[in-house]
Amino acid sequence: MSNTTNNQPQRRAGLFDIRNVIGIMMACFGVILTLTGIVGDPELDKTGGVNANLWVGIALLGVALIFALWAWIRPTYVPAKDTSANAPAH
Repeated sequence: MSNTTNNQPQRRAGLFDIRNVIGIMMACFGVILTLTGIVGDPELDKTGGVNANLWVGIALLGVALIFALWAWIRPTYVPAKDTSANAPAH
């Protein structure tokens, strides 16, 4: 897929792609919950015998990985700023 439209150069959105922002946020919460599930008291009597923090943390890390792969495989392109002398003034 070409990254130019109407002869205008484009660049990748990079870190500011919303999928990256959401993925980073989910990864942070996933790490916190996974570590809490490993180190903290699982309180199995409150969750029906399941270590909820551990499993939800692992699930969030998986979803964060999916978001990262999605942004890497299908990047979002934004128009690049035109710094040439003949660019129209806005």
